[in-house]
Amino acid sequence: MKASQFFISTLKEAPADAEVASHKLMMRAGMIRRLGAGIYNYMPMGLRVIRKVEKIIREEMDAAGAVECLMPVIQPAELWQETGRFDKMGPELLRVKDRHGRDFIVQPTSEEVITDIARQELRSYRQLPKNFYHIQTKFRDERRPRFGLMRGREFTMKDAYSFDRDVEAAGRSYDNMYAAYCKIFDRFGLQYRAVAADTGAIGGDRSHEFQVIAETGEDAIVYCPTSDYAANIELAEAVALLPARAAASQALTKAPTPGKSTCADVAELLKLPLAQTVKSLVLATDELDAHGSIVKTQVWLLLVRGDHDLNEVKAGKVEGLKGGFRFATTGEIESHFACKPGYLGPIGAKDVKVVADRTVALMSDFVCGANEPDFHLTGVNWGRDLPEPDVVADIRNVVAGDPSPDGQGVLAIQRGIEVGHVFYLGTKYSAAMNATFLDENGKPKLMEMGCYGIGVTRILGAAIEQNNDARGIIWPDAIAPFTVVICPIGADRSEDVKAAAEKLYGELKALGVDVLLDDRGERPGAMFADWELIGVPHRVVLGDRGLKEGQVEYQGRRDDAATKVAVADIVGHLKGKLKL
Repeated sequence: MKASQFFISTLKEAPADAEVASHKLMMRAGMIRRLGAGIYNYMPMGLRVIRKVEKIIREEMDAAGAVECLMPVIQPAELWQETGRFDKMGPELLRVKDRHGRDFIVQPTSEEVITDIARQELRSYRQLPKNFYHIQTKFRDERRPRFGLMRGREFTMKDAYSFDRDVEAAGRSYDNMYAAYCKIFDRFGLQYRAVAADTGAIGGDRSHEFQVIAETGEDAIVYCPTSDYAANIELAEAVALLPARAAASQALTKAPTPGKSTCADVAELLKLPLAQTVKSLVLATDELDAHGSIVKTQVWLLLVRGDHDLNEVKAGKVEGLKGGFRFATTGEIESHFACKPGYLGPIGAKDVKVVADRTVALMSDFVCGANEPDFHLTGVNWGRDLPEPDVVADIRNVVAGDPSPDGQGVLAIQRGIEVGHVFYLGTKYSAAMNATFLDENGKPKLMEMGCYGIGVTRILGAAIEQNNDARGIIWPDAIAPFTVVICPIGADRSEDVKAAAEKLYGELKALGVDVLLDDRGERPGAMFADWELIGVPHRVVLGDRGLKEGQVEYQGRRDDAATKVAVADIVGHLKGKLKL
């Protein structure tokens, strides 16, 4: 490709609404242009990256035995009504009507459609296992789209769906996709972690997220540097930090704490470690009648150590809270604790179920609210001063330095951007849509399903968040818009420079290198600034003076300075860099 035949449209400044590095740099590099809130045109430079991402995905999915199909963006509402998601998904699901008043949706995902295909096409156990995938446009009506492609409304995803005859076979399909995903992300050239994850609203039992490591990431990734343990913060197990409960050594004492309503303030006032305090959080669950009216409310008191935070996902797995919970109202709190929030504790609470975190259940002589404004209790002990908790569970976020659940070291935390997710779904969708096959005995049996997604366009944003500097983007070779750029200096004034540039361009093209020749006639400073901003990994500069000395200049995008290379050696030098 020659620059004069392509379209290059760089900007010196990013638009004011661009917040994160990837959004700013993609706009400045001319890769995307905003059309509406969370909706972007993919310009030629950005589309080249997308196509390279898709190519790697297709090659590895095909190698793993998945079969490509294509499902429509607009889907009939009837399928979504079968699973109940037409109503449950909420305002993120864009609903539309056709001219006949029939309901349709703009797809955010395709579980319903692929399950409909499976129930019509896969009739016998002999047709299983089967894995279908597609790469397609998605739309989710985000309340506040932001960060460019990182959280847009329209985006591109690769979805794959496996169908198996039993749980064991579904596990093999899951492992096969997990391995394929590792190969895909290895080929992208990005630093990533595959972490155990909560299955969330999509359902299922087994799940891993593929997270691109980036300091700007929205997700916290928990891992053990000395073992293979890794999980996202929602799922990472927090072990008890005490081996056993020590005997009580202090008397229960009511301590004045005027105006000190947080654990940190109370610990500072009483000159005690924050880890000796206990934080109280009040939740409520509602029992509804057939008409959706509340017939009974249960209040719950969740206790975590003062230096820890409640993990709401874990709390939602506690028996009694699994059906959904909310934070209690001020009125409910006052009714059960006879006190406003800020000084709450388990002693004296009425008709409250107490859930203690594993560590709190082993604490002794701890500090908690006295259920009286401006007072806390010290020297609190289980069994002596209050009953044992109703439930003991892991309900807190882990913190760096916690013991690893596998017993092989301590935990560390880093930030990541979720770009891929694999789920074992079981029969969640096949049961809802009656997707069955005939087994060896001729009896109908529900298909076991898995689903596997990669955010194709999100990969671009994540890659840039991980790989950028003050000059611009730094693309890995595999997904760069161009792998090599040739920059001739003064080609319009020197036939030697022009001829040498054309010769090198032809040689690299013959080797299959994705090379661009910048024949725009730009000044060296402007030309170099463009390609550093765009992030092409390898640059070769040819000038009249250098050619007379038999040399050209090579510079990798991460290099601080250029290296002089003999003209005769430059192709071999690039082959070494590109591992050809």
